Amino acid sequence: MDSEPSWREKRREASAAHAAALEQRKAAETAQARALLADFVQTMKARGIEPEALRAPVSGSGAAYRTTITGWYLRRNHSLGVDTDGNFYILATPASLKSRLVGVRILPSDPPLTVGLGARDGESMPLRQLLALRLEEIDNHS
Repeated sequence: MDSEPSWREKRREASAAHAAALEQRKAAETAQARALLADFVQTMKARGIEPEALRAPVSGSGAAYRTTITGWYLRRNHSLGVDTDGNFYILATPASLKSRLVGVRILPSDPPLTVGLGARDGESMPLRQLLALRLEEIDNHS
């Protein structure tokens, strides 16, 4: 009997190795993005820029719901935020009567190194650049 691995076994092993490498790369990118956010939060605190209660904008309307998050918005449209611990939030939320009344609970997400990847042209941007622009906007309004 042949002890050579079958084509299926080889394919399964290659697929598993590929998935592991992809997961490792994503974990490394997330760690880099978390470090960028931690630096941003530290800079905001060092400059004395007070965090605020973040609201979640309702997709496709001018409304926004209360959240329990205290931090800073990363985009002018308030669709992204960071809390005082450096956690990253995608704030945009669908309309809901319950959320309008009691607020919305938004969980932190793994931060990407490129924000808006897959969005319309011109909407994706490296996180490092987005944070630098945000700090520049704050400097210009001070």
